[in-house]
Amino acid sequence: MRGLFVRKLVGGLVVGGVLAGLLTAGTSADAAPADVQAVPFEISGELPIYPKALWKNGSSGANVRKVEARLVQLKLLEKRYLDDDFGTMTRSAVKKFQKSKDIPQLGYVDQNTLDQLAKVTHEPTQTELYPPAPVVDGKKLDARCATGVALCIDKSTRKLRYVVDGVVKMQLDVRFGAVKTATREGSFTVGWKSRNHVSKLYDSKMPYAMFFSGGQAVHYSSDFAARGYNGASHGCVNVRDLGKIKVLFDEVHVGDKVIVYRS
Repeated sequence: MRGLFVRKLVGGLVVGGVLAGLLTAGTSADAAPADVQAVPFEISGELPIYPKALWKNGSSGANVRKVEARLVQLKLLEKRYLDDDFGTMTRSAVKKFQKSKDIPQLGYVDQNTLDQLAKVTHEPTQTELYPPAPVVDGKKLDARCATGVALCIDKSTRKLRYVVDGVVKMQLDVRFGAVKTATREGSFTVGWKSRNHVSKLYDSKMPYAMFFSGGQAVHYSSDFAARGYNGASHGCVNVRDLGKIKVLFDEVHVGDKVIVYRS
């Protein structure tokens, strides 16, 4: 009651101040325009106080990975997003979990959310946190291919492997750029796709192109199909199996990982 009284008192002072200003300016209350009325003024509601965020959008590190691993256990987050980075997908998974527990959908992890998450999941194992790299023909692929969706491209074996959550779904023969136009190595993502692409620089067809590093892309090469490893690309990853790359092109999405390495 005391708080309500104070709010009404403040409102009254505000209105009173307005009328006083009119009188000081030489205008009486009676002479005020008809549409000026002394309406009771009241502040309603309180400013919300949000709990402290332990990890939120933009956070990174081992603790974020542990939270992600717990969300994976609950099937609220796909394994591909187990990456130490609190991004859009992790935020969405956190909100889904909060909704399921009928707690505020903050989209970040506060202490209460962490406590609730710990109650319904187990401490992530080392294997859950860092899934082992898949093994093909007795040889491990690059560890970065172990989680999520990846075009795992090995320059040493001249193979492209389409890997989903550590399982090799498809394997294709590939060739790379010449010495002066070498295919870049490293970790990339598919930036954009072009089904019937034609290179403006070299005036050559690049069907089913999946670009990952500037002008470098994975694409079908009729020259590779005809000449094999006798030729080379201008930096792209050439595929010679048209049937397989047609299927691969539809499976791969913008944002999927591209790992180019030497085993």
